Amino acid sequence: MHIHILGICGTFMGGLAALAREAGHQVTGCDDKVYPPMSDQLQQLGIDLIEGYGAEQLALKPELFVVGNVVSRGNALMEAILDAGAPYTSGPQWLSDHVLQGRHVLAVAGTHGKTGTTSMLAWILEHAGLQPGFLVGGVPQNFGVSARLGQGKTFVIEADEYDTAFFDKRSKFVHYRPRTAILNNLEFDHADIFADLAAIETQFHHLVRTIPASGRVVVNAREEALQRVLARGCWSELQRFGARKEEPGALRARGEPQAFDVLRGSLKVARVEWGLIGEHNQLNALAAIAAAEHVGVSPEQAAAALAEFKNVRRRMELRGEVNGIKVYDDFAHHPTAIRTTVDGLRRRIAPSERILAIFEPRSNTMKLGTMKAQLPWALEEADLAFCNQHGLSWDAKEALAPMGAQAIVGADVDALVESIVKQARPGDQLLCMSNGGFGGIHDKLLHALAARG
Repeated sequence: MHIHILGICGTFMGGLAALAREAGHQVTGCDDKVYPPMSDQLQQLGIDLIEGYGAEQLALKPELFVVGNVVSRGNALMEAILDAGAPYTSGPQWLSDHVLQGRHVLAVAGTHGKTGTTSMLAWILEHAGLQPGFLVGGVPQNFGVSARLGQGKTFVIEADEYDTAFFDKRSKFVHYRPRTAILNNLEFDHADIFADLAAIETQFHHLVRTIPASGRVVVNAREEALQRVLARGCWSELQRFGARKEEPGALRARGEPQAFDVLRGSLKVARVEWGLIGEHNQLNALAAIAAAEHVGVSPEQAAAALAEFKNVRRRMELRGEVNGIKVYDDFAHHPTAIRTTVDGLRRRIAPSERILAIFEPRSNTMKLGTMKAQLPWALEEADLAFCNQHGLSWDAKEALAPMGAQAIVGADVDALVESIVKQARPGDQLLCMSNGGFGGIHDKLLHALAARG
């Protein structure tokens, strides 16, 4: 089958394209901006990419157009598809029909930590010899690719609550029909499509309704929003993790940042020794352990796998060091994710070392300014905070005013780099956070610091 993918350079659609190519389909695709690293990965797979959404692409005559959620009415190619009566479907629906059918799907949902938890779970199953398929919104370093079909019965997928397509406003994850589902956390996000947190809770409830009675729902016991979701109905086995008190059937993390115990009731069943930092990573690991147990992997096996886990690219990834100043790249973009990322780094470094938190409010929710009031809270553990004003309709200086001189706003990336280099000193940790490329700020910082000497 020849499929043509609209919006192919997004992490989900790019992963879908890789799966389709591995399955033997002819795959072509287009995007408004064909850009690396996804464009490089796809071209290496022999997938032809086209810049833009020109109506002339209808002449490719694929058997099916697969439409990403970046496409809306008025898009020239989409209008041509509709006028011609050509067959089309959404990415999640294609994945459900052509990849997930007959598999034991393990879905990882939540506002934060989906990519890391999905990667941990896939690696645990791989380490146990289950040869899972997976689709991750990043590149797990244990695998080196974001998606593969796998040889086993299991398939691990990052389950996003964002809408499916302009013609299907349900969340993507409703299409996946998992037998095992992790509900990691739940906060308000995606202000461009959800009116409030209650609207997102409804979508999570729809996901829970698709899980069979023989399935398992793994839920963060600390999240009140998830408890409200479950109160609306749960028909599957329920496994909680992250309980603040010991309770029957609970899993919880405790101990030092680089080691934690897995507990069931009062019985210690495994201890994880690893290099990741932050309690959020411990909780992600506990969720992955509980989900893996549902397909026969013991906590002891899972703990052994996590000792070899290498995390995901762009998750506290060290991009370089110049004269004792380290530059990190991280995907954090929601205020809670920013706070937990800064807190995790704070727990690892020496008291004398400073954190310079450098962030770009790039997600649709952040661009709208919906959560700007939470930014001082998110950044309070940083010694200095630097914000990129470019592309924002709201005043970052005003939003960060409660931080006083601790916060610095730049008109664009170049101005930000100049300000950071003036402030940076040996021992500083430069933590760059964005869900986009951040204008190449990492390399610009490294070059500017080297030039400064």
